[in-house]
Amino acid sequence: MEQKVERVLQPQKNYDYEKIAASPEFKSLIRKKNKFLLPVTIFFLLFYFSLPLLTSFSTVLNKPAVGDISWVWVLALAQFIMTWTLCMLYVKKANGFDADAESIVNRHNDTKGSDRP
Repeated sequence: MEQKVERVLQPQKNYDYEKIAASPEFKSLIRKKNKFLLPVTIFFLLFYFSLPLLTSFSTVLNKPAVGDISWVWVLALAQFIMTWTLCMLYVKKANGFDADAESIVNRHNDTKGSDRP
């Protein structure tokens, strides 16, 4: 037996994005987001490019770390761990940023609706 699914379209909300972007709350959110993203990005790039640069131009990672395992393998494994850790950290912070952005949009939409007669 076939079942029909009826889709109800929600009315589109009209947001004044220029007003939202110019608001102090939104600018504060952008500063907070950049304060997190810039250092994390710089750390990631430095850590990521350290392996190819150190293996190409030096022999410092060729020394044994534990038994027959050299520092190259330790650094390569650390890059995987660093990537997973930064990914989890970013997702947690991004969820907070999304919640803040949604509250800013809702706050501006509420004040826009209250201006009407």
